[in-house]
Amino acid sequence: MGSLQMALGTKLHFSTVFHPQMDGQLERMIQALEDMMRASVIEFRGNWDDHLQLMEFAYNNSFHSSIGMARYEALYGRKCRSPTCWDIEGLRQFEGSELVQQMVDKIQTVKKYL
Repeated sequence: MGSLQMALGTKLHFSTVFHPQMDGQLERMIQALEDMMRASVIEFRGNWDDHLQLMEFAYNNSFHSSIGMARYEALYGRKCRSPTCWDIEGLRQFEGSELVQQMVDKIQTVKKYL
């Protein structure tokens, strides 16, 4: 494990049980996800779980000042594609401007709670 960390230029820090403040970055991420999920439960009521993909999209494609770009862009080296065809993987068909507008509206709703 030590040689992998040296090769990657990383350092492992352990945190103790019941002391989550040791891992501030993870705590901030969890808090952001909790806030998004709480807002989605209120906004989308009974079908909030149908919007989990939109929450993930909004979070991963939001600008993060610590890395100077969105997480998805940092990981894959390109911007993420639109989620309008997520239901059937590999299917790339235009679903109509109404669906696109609905998706944009939902993404904006989720992003405002980030």
